[in-house]
Amino acid sequence: MGLSRPWLWLWLWLKRLVIFLQVALEVAVGKVLMTLFPERVKQNILAMGQKTGMARNPRFTPDNWVPTFFSIQYFWFVLKVRWQRLEDRAEFGGLAPNCTVVRLSGQKCNIWDFIQGFKRLVDDFASTADFLIIYIEEAHATDGWAFKNNVDIRQHRSLQDRLRAAHLLLARSPQCPVVVDTMQNQSSQLYAALPERLYVVQEGRICYKGKPGPWNYNPEEVRAVLEKLCPPPGHTPQL
Repeated sequence: MGLSRPWLWLWLWLKRLVIFLQVALEVAVGKVLMTLFPERVKQNILAMGQKTGMARNPRFTPDNWVPTFFSIQYFWFVLKVRWQRLEDRAEFGGLAPNCTVVRLSGQKCNIWDFIQGFKRLVDDFASTADFLIIYIEEAHATDGWAFKNNVDIRQHRSLQDRLRAAHLLLARSPQCPVVVDTMQNQSSQLYAALPERLYVVQEGRICYKGKPGPWNYNPEEVRAVLEKLCPPPGHTPQL
């Protein structure tokens, strides 16, 4: 027998309390270790950054982002990420949540609207897939857990703020459609996307669910999945 709504609400908040205590402990221990062994902790953080390419980004020196770890802003950001994962509804093999998103023109649509385009392209081009970027709430807003030398974007207070920020991304020519999450952050919550995550959806079902970024953000895994689903002409799949 399932739990009633009041019990579900209580169970959710108990989980949130446990996560709060876990994150508080992790940040407190990290802060102490960074104070006592700054170089050792810095090397550990840089080693994680090497996996994502963040440590090799010429725009960001380690001094731009390593000192921000274990700060108050870091604590609240990690807490938000962990809490949002409690709303995760995107399961491997399950139906992909059909969230409302907003085109940069301001028009509302649904994620599955883009899947229809994928089906049409597969009929004509077996090696082609459609891509979609959903711009969610800013992970490193200047009035939150911010990095030095980063793009100056404050936390989104309105949909217009989010649309303006997304246009900065559009100016970099991402080569695929860009939409934004609603201000209720529905896509971010149901897909557990904060700060970033990769998915592959085929016929409405999730056939690849990447691990959360930044440390586990791995586009090469998506490449391997797409090569199996729709190999390009002349490509010989690896056995």
